[in-house]
Amino acid sequence: QVQLVESGGGLVQAGGSLRLSCVGSGRTFSSYAVGWFRQAPGKEREFVTAKDWSDYRLYYADSVKGRFTISRDNAKNTVYLQMNSLKPEDTAVYYCAAAHSSTAWGPSYQDYGMKYWGKGTLVTVSS
Repeated sequence: QVQLVESGGGLVQAGGSLRLSCVGSGRTFSSYAVGWFRQAPGKEREFVTAKDWSDYRLYYADSVKGRFTISRDNAKNTVYLQMNSLKPEDTAVYYCAAAHSSTAWGPSYQDYGMKYWGKGTLVTVSS
């Protein structure tokens, strides 16, 4: 199992940037696919981005392509979400998620097959 803790959320003006971080527990974190999801007030949770340990498998939601970038530092057991050109509609609680790379994951699966979830960090974008 892996435990995930997000940080970096906050209030930012439209057009601004934020970088979220997610620290994973365990020595084998590099063996996990990781992703970010978000849930806006009154809406269902939606996929944002996901990747494997390298960039061989890398996915983005259309709504964030060209603005958000996922990256990871396996030595630090950390996943990042760099968010640029933020819009008010990006306001949401952002969740980090992970799935062991030996399990099936990807766009064909509910929640991209992610099995482990953090508690979330709130991002608010003001207009």
